[in-house]
Amino acid sequence: MSGNGKAGGLRADLTIIAGMVRPGSRVLDLGCGDGTLMKALARERGVRGYGIEIDDANVLAALINGVNVLQGNLERGLASFADGSFDTVLLSQTLQAMHGIEALLQDMVRVGREAVVSFPNFRYAPHFRQLEAGHMPVSDSLPHQWHNTPNVHLCTLADFEDLCGKLGLDIVERVALAEGRPVHAEPNVNGELAIYRIRSGA
Repeated sequence: MSGNGKAGGLRADLTIIAGMVRPGSRVLDLGCGDGTLMKALARERGVRGYGIEIDDANVLAALINGVNVLQGNLERGLASFADGSFDTVLLSQTLQAMHGIEALLQDMVRVGREAVVSFPNFRYAPHFRQLEAGHMPVSDSLPHQWHNTPNVHLCTLADFEDLCGKLGLDIVERVALAEGRPVHAEPNVNGELAIYRIRSGA
């Protein structure tokens, strides 16, 4: 989830996400964690907006970070926000922990002109090698063991792009990262983490 930046700056993926947000825009950060990303966006890009977070400790940390945070469960949707309330809606490394992914993506592009979504790529080659060896993958992007993971819906870049097509969502931009650096060759195999900027195709 979009909290916990590294000392001295944001994680590489959060830096990419921040670059996809226009200065001065209104932003909603879903699963905002401790508010690290929203704090940086407010300081460096002059954005305004809110974070939504379910965890009590993260809500408190986000408040300490000066973030306007609402405590809520994303599985219940975004019905409290009107259409087009935000310029950008963010969902950073939280998609795979959601049950109602289709409804949430549709809600994101309803309340925001654009959405930015990031998630770990299950087809990443080192993950695939662990599967071939008979074990569920464990890595920086998938740090939990199979029996204690919060992840319920892991996917690949190809899976996500298929879902966007099914839902009528346009992919505006895609960045694949491995060890914090962009990869361009065979991103569905060589990318550990995917970041997409999407909008409604309607």
